[in-house]
Amino acid sequence: MTAPPLPREVSRAFDALPASIGKRLLQVRALIFATAAAHDDVGRLTETLKWGEPAYLTDETGSGSTIRLGRVKGAEQPAILFNCKTTLVDTFRERFPDQFEYRQTRALLLPLSGALPKQPLSICLSLALRYHLDRRGRK
Repeated sequence: MTAPPLPREVSRAFDALPASIGKRLLQVRALIFATAAAHDDVGRLTETLKWGEPAYLTDETGSGSTIRLGRVKGAEQPAILFNCKTTLVDTFRERFPDQFEYRQTRALLLPLSGALPKQPLSICLSLALRYHLDRRGRK
């Protein structure tokens, strides 16, 4: 599964980032779509802007929590941002304590260069895309 064409407004948001950060986050975007496609229960993603940043929502099924791509204040590296009211970042931190850098309960920071850690990252993205399904299953 390849990612769909970038919507114009989302493309502008990527273009507004420093080139190295935008390039890395476009790699993450492709991984988000590939990860969603691997789960039948996630459905088609909605790609839009939230707070001026590319955001990925599971509107079709309501299976997951919103994923945003951007930066956090004070960090010059790409960030994947999550709803801070979820337990997602805490879960990532438990599973991958040394793989990523984290910011509170909001963000997972990525290295600017080198290979993207696709395997652990796709697990994190899968947890976000299926967050509500997984929570319903535990109740």
